[in-house]
Amino acid sequence: MSAGLEPGDLNPLAVEVMREVGVDIAGKPTQSVFELFRSGKLFSYVVTVCDEAGAERCPVFPGITQRIHWSFADPARFEGGSWAEKLASTRVVRDQIRAKVEELCATVCSVEP
Repeated sequence: MSAGLEPGDLNPLAVEVMREVGVDIAGKPTQSVFELFRSGKLFSYVVTVCDEAGAERCPVFPGITQRIHWSFADPARFEGGSWAEKLASTRVVRDQIRAKVEELCATVCSVEP
């Protein structure tokens, strides 16, 4: 599940770099973290993904869960440069997130049956 503090339009940079790896997020609805909380769903893990500059605004998800925080640059805040340069920077963030997800999965799978 994915949610944000202020859900809005999908970032076209994110849409493009995910398309490059075979994941189509175009047209996926955005949702608020508060909508997830109100839904009553339980989560074993909640991963907050905020850059260090915005970490104070990172949501705290109440309930019984293991909260993990990862800091990544926010492609929505990339300024200056060409579309190609912003796209290259967004690819870096995508690959960093993928590596962290793979690391988490390896850890969880080695602990939980």
